[in-house]
Amino acid sequence: MRERARDKGRLEDILEYSGNVTALIEGQSYEAFVNSKSIYYSVMKNVEIVGEAAYMLSKAFKKAYPATPWKTVQGMRHVLVHDYAHVVSETLYDTALNGIPELRKQVEQYLADTDWEAWVAQPDDFEDAADEAVIKFARRMKVKGYAPIDIAELTGLTTEEIKKL
Repeated sequence: MRERARDKGRLEDILEYSGNVTALIEGQSYEAFVNSKSIYYSVMKNVEIVGEAAYMLSKAFKKAYPATPWKTVQGMRHVLVHDYAHVVSETLYDTALNGIPELRKQVEQYLADTDWEAWVAQPDDFEDAADEAVIKFARRMKVKGYAPIDIAELTGLTTEEIKKL
C-alpha cells in the first residue's frame, strides 16, 4: 500500500541506493563497467531498488513533485525486473552516471523542503494510494463473494478499505 506516512522512508531508500550506484560507478569507464560482472550487476540491482522505492511512493507525493520523471524511474525498474535479458548496457551506464545523480539531488531537496508532519497528517485517499489494478481485482473478488479478510490478504488493502469498495 502506498501511504503518505511511508514516503519519507522511501525517499531515504532512494538516497541510500542511489548513493550505492554513485559509489560503484565512480571512476569506471563504460568498458570497465560492462567487463566487471560484480559492478554491472550491483549497479543493476541498486538501480532496480531505486525504481522500486519510487514506484512505492504515494501517488499524491509524485503528483506534488512532477519535476522528477517518476514514470521513467519506475519504467527502468520494470525493465530491470521483467525484461532483464534485454537491458541495454549503455542505457544502464548512462542512467547510473547521469540520471541517478540528478534524481539524488531532487530527492535530497524534497526531503529537506517537505514538512513531514503536515504531509503525513493529510488523509490518504486510498483510491489514489492503491494501484487501480489492485482495486479492480479487489472489487471483482468482492462481487464474487470472497470474504474481506481473504481479499485483504491477497491485495494488501485493509478490510475497511475493502468495505468501502
